[in-house]
Amino acid sequence: MKHFPTPFSEYSTQFENIRLERDNGILLVTVHTEGKSLVWTATAHDELAYCFQHIACDRENKVVILTGAGESFCAEIDFTSFNLGTPHDWDEIIFEGQRLLNNLLSIEVPVISAINGPVTNHPEIPIVSDIVLASESASFQDGPHFPSGIVPGDGAHVVWPYVLGPNRGRHFLLSGRELDARTALEYGAVNEVLAADALLPRAWEVARTVAEKPLLARRYARKVLTRPLRRLLEADLGYGLAHEALAAIDLGMGEQ
Repeated sequence: MKHFPTPFSEYSTQFENIRLERDNGILLVTVHTEGKSLVWTATAHDELAYCFQHIACDRENKVVILTGAGESFCAEIDFTSFNLGTPHDWDEIIFEGQRLLNNLLSIEVPVISAINGPVTNHPEIPIVSDIVLASESASFQDGPHFPSGIVPGDGAHVVWPYVLGPNRGRHFLLSGRELDARTALEYGAVNEVLAADALLPRAWEVARTVAEKPLLARRYARKVLTRPLRRLLEADLGYGLAHEALAAIDLGMGEQ
């Protein structure tokens, strides 16, 4: 008999680029490529969208920790893994791109990110966590968009002005600037900067404290605190993705 929602025993082994481990309701989500630092691919893009959906539907999850394997969170991208040549290709990317962030924000328990190193591809994903912890080696850059000649889409156009403030956010996206962990802390994008060997222990410490709170306190705190950002993404996420597609087509991405 099929069970709904999908039990942890099934979805925890379903993903190529995501390792899922749960201890006393605290779910550790580690993004990776073959056990090493994540290389951003079309598969990783789609897997995260559906993994977040499973996590959101599983009420056994009390707290989520999001981290990466190896020395970086995600500092490489494989453009060849994406089909970008036709409107139908971009329709699929826009569909999945909207699901990725919306499904992350649909998780109704607190999310803690433990950013283990540079994240130059989709740094908006770990940065929208409720509590953002970063290694001293972490850095942030929106590399695949404006520095590559296309519109800052994928929610970056919403998240970074929201997190950094309008002026700093626009400057970050248009300049291609890389923020080191200490600057991100100064700007309010990161809550704590820690030595590499202290990062995950601190994340687990915070997670255990949060997990002790009553179920409804945890779930509804997350809903209340993410509501403004969810409202912005609902209004503008698809808009940014569509214009990103136009700019990429104009640039000739996907042409052989």
